[in-house]
Amino acid sequence: MVKIRLRRMGAKKAPFYRIVVADSRFPRDGRCIEEIGTYNPLSNPAAIQVDAEKAKQWIKNGAQPTDTVRALLKKANVL
Repeated sequence: MVKIRLRRMGAKKAPFYRIVVADSRFPRDGRCIEEIGTYNPLSNPAAIQVDAEKAKQWIKNGAQPTDTVRALLKKANVL
């Protein structure tokens, strides 16, 4: 199954995430199909940048967002 999920980047105690489309069998920080956005929880307010067209296209094609990504997409007014 294809999922839209977060990939953790950044240093220890300073997380930065990329929103990626990946096969559910791949590791969390492993190979991905496509990167569609970023999420920085440390900035105030938290910075969310998403390519809305790509996200909608992947969801239309059957990709399932995780609970966290679904909440981020709602905050970014994509869903």
